[in-house]
Amino acid sequence: MQKSECHGGVQLRNRKAANGDQRTSSSVHRTTVQQSSSSSSTSSPETARKLHPRPSDKLNPKTINPFGEQSRAPSAFAAIYSKGGIPCRLVHGSVKHRLQWECPPENLPFDPLLITLAEGLRETRHPYTFVSKEGFRELLLVPGASEKAVPLLPRLIPVLKAALVHLDDEVFARGLNALVQLSVVVGPSLNDHLKHLLTSLSKRLRDKKFKEPITSALQQLEQHGGNGSLIIIKSKIPTYCSICC
Repeated sequence: MQKSECHGGVQLRNRKAANGDQRTSSSVHRTTVQQSSSSSSTSSPETARKLHPRPSDKLNPKTINPFGEQSRAPSAFAAIYSKGGIPCRLVHGSVKHRLQWECPPENLPFDPLLITLAEGLRETRHPYTFVSKEGFRELLLVPGASEKAVPLLPRLIPVLKAALVHLDDEVFARGLNALVQLSVVVGPSLNDHLKHLLTSLSKRLRDKKFKEPITSALQQLEQHGGNGSLIIIKSKIPTYCSICC
């Protein structure tokens, strides 16, 4: 009788040990699967691109994903561009991008194209950022641009001001470059509208990274606007030093 009880106790202990081994094996298996899953997620192509961006990522910034969070209505410029209202398209190059115009830019009416391109300076997504910036610049380079642009100044200035007060640094930089490009073309005609823009430039001067480009822009405004522009600049930015000093 004692032998039978002992034999039963040994069997019970063996079953408990077997169950313990199974639980330990199952726990180890789960841990291995979790580690494998974690390892595969960190080695995914998307994670690798984030940790080690490619040089081409700078040339081809993130574009609009039609399946992403784009439920909000597109901007006015984006809507016009998608409908073919901007007579040029972006051509991707291996080194740099360029615009391809549907017809020579000198044959295009500035009204409302130049204003529309200026409105696009506030865009923050590719390709709208490049199209608006480069389109504005190239349109002002055509023969007779001055005669076409001067009548549009009362409508252009508020649009440029909107870019200059934008919180995005890149938008502000595009607006500043566009202002200088416009001053080269229209010259002293810009002086009557200059005071509406200088307040924004004065505020950004406090930012060290914009001090040099803004100073350079003011000097070009003075150069192309003459003595009249210097008086206006000094009235809004007393610390400005004239290029004639």
